[in-house]
Amino acid sequence: MKGLMQEHELLISSVIRHAAENHGDREVVTRESDGRITRSCYAQVEQRARQLAAALVGLGIRPGDRVATLAMNSYRHLECYYGISGMGAVLHTVNPRLFAEQISYIINHGQSRALLLDPCFLPLVESIAPRLKKIEHLIVLTESTLMPPAGGRPMLCYEQLLDAAPGSYQWPSFDERSAASLCYTSGTTGQPKGVLYSHRSTLLHALVSLQADCFGLRSVDAVLPIVPMFHVHAWSMPYGCAMAGAKMVLPGNHVDAPSLVELIQSEQVTMALGVPTVWSMLVNHLRDSGQSLPSLQRAVVGGAALPPAIRDALEQCSGARVIHAWGMTETSPTGAVATTTANLEQLSADERRAELLKQGRPPWGVELKITNPEGEPLPSDGISSGQLWIRGPWIARGYFRRGRERVLDEDGWFPTGDVASRDAYGFIKISDRTKDVIKSGGEWISSIDIEHIATAHPQVRFAAAVAADHPKWGERPLLIVVRADGSALGAEELLEYMRPRMARWWLPDAVVFVSELPLTATGKVLKTSLRAAYRDYFLTAPGQPTGNR
Repeated sequence: MKGLMQEHELLISSVIRHAAENHGDREVVTRESDGRITRSCYAQVEQRARQLAAALVGLGIRPGDRVATLAMNSYRHLECYYGISGMGAVLHTVNPRLFAEQISYIINHGQSRALLLDPCFLPLVESIAPRLKKIEHLIVLTESTLMPPAGGRPMLCYEQLLDAAPGSYQWPSFDERSAASLCYTSGTTGQPKGVLYSHRSTLLHALVSLQADCFGLRSVDAVLPIVPMFHVHAWSMPYGCAMAGAKMVLPGNHVDAPSLVELIQSEQVTMALGVPTVWSMLVNHLRDSGQSLPSLQRAVVGGAALPPAIRDALEQCSGARVIHAWGMTETSPTGAVATTTANLEQLSADERRAELLKQGRPPWGVELKITNPEGEPLPSDGISSGQLWIRGPWIARGYFRRGRERVLDEDGWFPTGDVASRDAYGFIKISDRTKDVIKSGGEWISSIDIEHIATAHPQVRFAAAVAADHPKWGERPLLIVVRADGSALGAEELLEYMRPRMARWWLPDAVVFVSELPLTATGKVLKTSLRAAYRDYFLTAPGQPTGNR
């Protein structure tokens, strides 16, 4: 027997239509490239998204065609989110921080027919234009008076396109399992891989983000996604904010600490989202300037583990509740969120804090399991660690245009590539990526734990622990450190600080000081580069201490 409920397709256009009808005057604030603040609202975003859809139809874009964006967080990019997917085409977000070769590869592999770009990325696009085999239309996200001079390829002006488009376009209905957007991994291990999201998976994921035990989005919130919209949908904020009617504050390309602090203060931001390097940058600026963020209630961190010292400093500077989340491009991205539970409320403050430093529990819709190398489930004892697997309705089952490559196991589980443990409260702790774990004398050492202890030292700004080949132990940890400004911290002083805080055989065999760490296009430390540079460190640098086993 079937139920007697109405059936409506779960489509992305329904989200912006809801926002326009029920939260139409709620602001969408953007800092433009020249520093100006512009103000739109959900009613305007929906109207202009429909005009964009009509314009794309006029250019010959059909349902299923990929339309790429090369843009920062702005109201125009938000209009692209809804206009492209709403008409049935596929929003193909491209990360402009990747290498030019990777960008051209992603655009070509996605077979996008049109590219919408911020003016600041025009030199980049012109440099790779001869390689963009499928692009038929270049659309610059600006107004006619600010259009750059015509280069080698004809360009269209976004605002002129919208002005010429009819305002009567109506959102079509189609299968909710149709592709809605395409996002590529950062390609730290080989060529980037495309993750193809559906309308259904995107809306289910966004609905979960509204839950109080996730990000708790409400219409009274003002949300600043520092995480870029070209990276996994800015962690679903373009959809979740519109669903809830929350004010959106978009920083454009002004993601330096002073600009972000000023934006949080002036727009009374209540929730902001970013990777650990961003939060570390903000904390250092707040300390140096003596400023605070009184409006900030929730600070969401993801992309990598947040060092406890940065978490403590962030809470002290702002009073915000720090929410640790875990996920990846293939998981849309939410796979686990660290929010309190009834059981945790019975613990002491220190015990509860220790739990909330972990990556959290899966929300409804997500299943997690941890297995040993033989594929056998490990107990939830907080100690046993192994491969982390995930499955659910917003988890990838394959990669775009990768033939018949098998990704899932026979029971439909996706291998995350993370090493994790799970405790009796259901909280997972990511101890490392499988490719980053340090295997010394047959034992595993967590590079993340080493980094957290090192960054707790007041004179350490950033730290990365990597495996370096060792003639006796196979691999030993090497610590690479960026000192705080004005610091003369030495290796022995830092190791003495770390020695009582970790197992003796975990202590790095050497410390290397550098002026900066290489970062991926999403703000994570690029450990592949560090491993390549320092792999032979203990084989070619005689006299280094090697007695920590």
